[in-house]
Amino acid sequence: MPRSKKSVTKSFTFEGKRHFVTGKDKAEAAVKAAMMERDFKEKKAIVSGNMSVREWADKAVETYKTNQADITKEKYVHRMNHCILEQIGDMPLKQVKPLHCQDVLNMQQGKSKYQISQVYQMLNFIFRKAVENNLILENPAAYLTKPSGTKTTRRSITENERVHILKICDTDKRFYLFLLMLFCGCRPSEASEAKGLDIQKMENENVLHIRGIKTESADRYVPIPDYLYDRIKSTPKFSYITMPESKNKYAKKNYYRLCHRFYRELNLSMGCKTYRNELIPPYPLADDFVPYCLRHTYCTDLQKKGIDIRTAQYLMGHADIKMTANIYTHADNSTVIDAARILRGTTPGTTLDTAKTP
Repeated sequence: MPRSKKSVTKSFTFEGKRHFVTGKDKAEAAVKAAMMERDFKEKKAIVSGNMSVREWADKAVETYKTNQADITKEKYVHRMNHCILEQIGDMPLKQVKPLHCQDVLNMQQGKSKYQISQVYQMLNFIFRKAVENNLILENPAAYLTKPSGTKTTRRSITENERVHILKICDTDKRFYLFLLMLFCGCRPSEASEAKGLDIQKMENENVLHIRGIKTESADRYVPIPDYLYDRIKSTPKFSYITMPESKNKYAKKNYYRLCHRFYRELNLSMGCKTYRNELIPPYPLADDFVPYCLRHTYCTDLQKKGIDIRTAQYLMGHADIKMTANIYTHADNSTVIDAARILRGTTPGTTLDTAKTP
């Protein structure tokens, strides 16, 4: 009988453990070893506690955040990368201690309470899901102490700011993005998505179809005031309103650049001095002004004009009326003054302090 050939054994090491495969010759054994090692590497991000925090966080978001809208998930991932993964993302998952998580959270000291709460929740999401999947034994973020944070409130723009905003928005059509926020209540992402075809008629009234995706309530129709309609009515059907000369919309990084240009032009319009084309402090524009103040102003303008809060909720695209109420019930100085005049009877048609007892 012919003598049978002996099989060939090939070994390799993966994460400190020796593995063996056999083949009929050296070539086959080498191929089998390479394929097995590849399989181990592909499965590592799912089954091993030796994976990095970044690998697991990406997998956890992909697996458990399936109901988030794309724009919400994009913001979530951006905050997670910047606030957490830049600090501990390269650490092996099983080596992260409570001390590391507390250091990450402490780096948010002085930020808003909302920001601190978001980072705290993200840390717990990452490591709680790792525990549930038996990748680690305990959640190292379970008992963190939140640092002190600031409470920020969005405000309406002042009348002086409104004058200068309207003035500079006529100097650059890209600033129409901010007019859409002020006159139609658009979120920045909604304003950048609006096209000429979204300018429509509804029972002979000019309306804007806002194709919001943040929530189901975000997709809505809102009236377009004549001031804005006169400026955007000629937008080609398939062009973006904020870029009338182009079919391209603003990428996120370009939006931030536009905001900086907007701030600069507002400061100049308000009388800020320059030296070699650089603004010279103090800056006339208030430090707490952000573009989102324009959307806040849209809501308070609805209130001042007597629009019902349920209608305001729809026009703002809020899923929860409490969000509308937080803005709608905000009393600024003009609201207080109007109330004082009504109570004093100086507003036409009121007789609160003129009625006499017989």
